[in-house]
Amino acid sequence: MNHARMLRASMPAWHAPMHEGLPSTARPLQGPRTPPPPPAMNADSATPFASTAQEMPAPDGPLSRARPGRERIMAAIRTAAVTEFSLHGLKGTSTQAIAARAGLTKPQLHYYIVGKEELYEELLMQVLHAWKVVFSFEDASDPATVLGDYIRKKLDHAIDSPEMSRIFTREILDGGRNLDRYWPNARAWTQKKVDIINGWIARGQMRPLDARILLMHVWAMTQSYADYAIQTRVMLGLPPDAPIDREPIARELVAFVLNGCGIKA
Repeated sequence: MNHARMLRASMPAWHAPMHEGLPSTARPLQGPRTPPPPPAMNADSATPFASTAQEMPAPDGPLSRARPGRERIMAAIRTAAVTEFSLHGLKGTSTQAIAARAGLTKPQLHYYIVGKEELYEELLMQVLHAWKVVFSFEDASDPATVLGDYIRKKLDHAIDSPEMSRIFTREILDGGRNLDRYWPNARAWTQKKVDIINGWIARGQMRPLDARILLMHVWAMTQSYADYAIQTRVMLGLPPDAPIDREPIARELVAFVLNGCGIKA
């Protein structure tokens, strides 16, 4: 099973924020306010703002002169915001920095968002919702298969979407104040996994242990490859932008966890 492909398929498209099932206060961005303002002028080229976007820009690339469209501009804004929030958190990120990274002026940015807070909330909720959808125990009958798949999917997410993962990590480091509404649901989702693991223990399919601590261990070992991506490449002797060969990492992690749980693969 190609877990990286599964993960990408389950993540929300940038132009269509995923908000179903989130707390009622988590509002998706609505794009330009109504009525929309006339096209802003690009200070450098004296051309209308409508000629300053590109299709799905890279996080560090400016918007090029192409036909924009609201969704494309919103995609550029979100991509820029992911990078800024993952580097600096909510407090340390300014709308000026998001605008510059997206190739917009600050007034242009505010045609599309009210402020950085609602943009941050949307992105944070996207991360949390994606984790809920992807990191579930779909078939609880075989602990070796379930835990192995869970570990691989979490590792894929850490390696493929490190900036999205780091938004959550940065929020935790900043005190987690924006996660108060999230924790009750997170505990409920975790308890479902705990109940499944305890069932395996009761049936003698794995050794007795604290299922919550096991899940936190798995999370820590895999999340490391997002939060410490630079260190990972240094220790593996890789150039900064070189792809990480995840297969040997996944094999070691799966074997480590299954052996520790007393599960025969």
